[in-house]
Amino acid sequence: MNINFSKIALGLAFTAIAFSASAQKIYTQGIAIYGLTTAAGDGESKIYFTADSSAAVTVQGPATIKLLSNSKGTYFAFLIDVPVASIKKAAVLTPDEIDQFAAAAPKFTFTAGTETKQINGFNCKKVTVKDSKSGSTSTAWVTKDITAPVNSLTKAFADAGGFPVQFTTTQQGQSVDVTLKSISDTKPPVGTFGIAGFEKISLDDLKAMGGR
Repeated sequence: MNINFSKIALGLAFTAIAFSASAQKIYTQGIAIYGLTTAAGDGESKIYFTADSSAAVTVQGPATIKLLSNSKGTYFAFLIDVPVASIKKAAVLTPDEIDQFAAAAPKFTFTAGTETKQINGFNCKKVTVKDSKSGSTSTAWVTKDITAPVNSLTKAFADAGGFPVQFTTTQQGQSVDVTLKSISDTKPPVGTFGIAGFEKISLDDLKAMGGR
């Protein structure tokens, strides 16, 4: 029996290359950048994440706003940093406040579709999202190209059948259209998930600062 080992080797090599090209990218830490569209205009959120923590950072005028949370949903802290006004405040939510936020959150169910498209280089599949509380429906696009820990934007879509790339969520009662622009495995800087240097205040005090 003549066995052409060179052909076998080449075949295995091409198989390995094909598998590598289609292999799912797994992120255990990194930085994800999202585009946000609201009734007030467009913005951007940068989310630093690890396996158990995330920090969502947005800039509104002179203020940098950071939302810290853990993957279990048992810890939330809002940090406000306004250097021009010498303001550094942090409101760590109490267990009761976390329960109130959870009770007010939508309850989503997901139905996978067959339509596909590429969004910012990610191969995505359409999913119909229904809020069982309000009865409203929306569309999300999820990908199997990557996996990453949930964060404050994606937690509600953990059961959508893939990593959410484009979807609609709600923040402070306002509808927000979210699109993943990029994700990398860059390690979050030291201190990203801490509140050192911030004055602790209550959530009510924080709301009062924003006139709410």
